[in-house]
Amino acid sequence: MGRVEGKVAFITGAARGQGRSHAVRLAEEGADIIAIDLCRDLETVNYPLATPEDLKETVRLVEEKGRRITAVQADVRDAGQVRDALARGIAELGRVDIVVAQAGIAGMKGSPPMQAWSDVVDTNLVGSINAIQAALPHLEAGASIIATASAAALMAHGIVQEPGKDPGGHAYVFAKRALSQYVHSLALNLAPRNIRANVVHPTNCNTPMLQSEPMYRSFRPDLENPTREDAEPAFYVQQAMPVPYVEPEEISNAVLFLASDESRFVTGMQLRVDAGGYLKWHDFHV
Repeated sequence: MGRVEGKVAFITGAARGQGRSHAVRLAEEGADIIAIDLCRDLETVNYPLATPEDLKETVRLVEEKGRRITAVQADVRDAGQVRDALARGIAELGRVDIVVAQAGIAGMKGSPPMQAWSDVVDTNLVGSINAIQAALPHLEAGASIIATASAAALMAHGIVQEPGKDPGGHAYVFAKRALSQYVHSLALNLAPRNIRANVVHPTNCNTPMLQSEPMYRSFRPDLENPTREDAEPAFYVQQAMPVPYVEPEEISNAVLFLASDESRFVTGMQLRVDAGGYLKWHDFHV
């Protein structure tokens, strides 16, 4: 019997990257999946986002594990779209037990700058809240909410540069910090109902967000047009362990633990999967 056998997981940003990895990992352990993703680009984000074909591939991979999946193109910035997509999933799969608010974008160097700020906040913070709050009326005792923040939210440096120069980059850190506080307060209020809420903080994760031109420029601002080969040595700076990044599956294993009954008394946790990145930053700055 799988670790989340018979449960239904609602996952945002499920078309590729960490979201797809979470869907497949939870399906491996017995969960059916409600998957949503925007599946189109945003003008302020300077790298390609997921496509409808990516979402279809997530469907194929989940079904390959023998599980059911409902996949809907929906914009997490629009609470109505999120509610409708979740309602469709519940109508088909019968319930929702696990919420994984994964959808996120990196708006570094986005233009126009303040629109980049808005798109990142609306996606990474408001979009995550939309997903969680759409699910709240449907959750029963034993349910688990997991939000993806970032190790960057726990640090005062990293991808963020001088204020005013990169609002999209600053919005990323702000949104992840605010999301962490939201889940902290939510966990306190859900605890008497025996519903858990936790945050996972990944470090650099080997997804299309990290492997993108604006991220390369953020890690190598000394170069005009840095390549992956230029940026990868700089990726190591973020972690204490000698790795440039972790794989999505490493984050999915943490999500699985928090989704399963193995963590039934774990709530309000800020769980770092950061290869010691926070320790490195904290030790350097105290």
